[in-house]
Formats: sequence, C-alpha cells, structure tokens
Amino acid sequence: MELIADRVLVAGRGVAQVLVLDEPLSFWGGLHVPTGTINDVHHPQYGQAVTNRIVVMPFARGSSSTANSLAEAIHLGTGPTGIVMAEADEIVVLGATVAGELYDEWIPVVVAAADDYRSFTNGQWLSINPDGRMRVDG
Repeated sequence: MELIADRVLVAGRGVAQVLVLDEPLSFWGGLHVPTGTINDVHHPQYGQAVTNRIVVMPFARGSSSTANSLAEAIHLGTGPTGIVMAEADEIVVLGATVAGELYDEWIPVVVAAADDYRSFTNGQWLSINPDGRMRVDG
C-alpha cells in the first residue's frame, strides 16, 4: 500500500518494522537511551524497544531534553529508524535534526493523514522516502 505523508518534518530514508505507541513518549526519562527500551513503567509499551523500528506515535511528551535524548539514541544506534506522528511535534523535529546535523544520521519524521495514521499496525514493514512517500507491506 502506498501512502503520502501530510507533512515531511525531517527528510530522511527509513525502512523497518512498525512499533505503534498507544500514548505519547518522552524520550527523556521514558526511554533508556543506551538500550533503546521504553522504561517508563506507566507507558503501555513499557519494555518494548524502539531500536531499528519506525515508531508511530501521536506526539512526544516531555521537555526540551527529549530532543537531546532522541539525538543521542539515534547516534548510538538505539533510536528509531523513523518516526510517524499524528501531529507535528517540534521537540521530535529538533532531536532528529540535531542527530542529522551533528552526526549526519538523518531519520525521517513525518506527519500522517488521520486515516493513514490509524491504519498502521505493529510488525508491518514500512519504508519512508525523503519526499514523504511511504510504502506499507504486511
């Protein structure tokens, strides 16, 4: 299935299995950066790894430190391969942009149309192109 992102917030290329988050995630305090595991015990996906996954989430939660934690996780190779959101989140954009500018490690961050956002399921393979074209398999 082919989809087009409503908005490309950070251009990049990513291919990975989808991890759908039921609630927003704070990358600062909610993610164990060294392992890429969600460590917020109150998060529905507690214990799941974002590493090498395209994370589908409504938006991020937390302070500006979330940007630093996301950038560091991307740099360490424990972060997501891409992020699809229901609404734009400047802190996620900042973290992904910092990882790209400082480390030349660009991951796509896009906003999906409402119907497309709700269609993503765990385990699907998703590819995102820099122009916002997405392909879902499985």
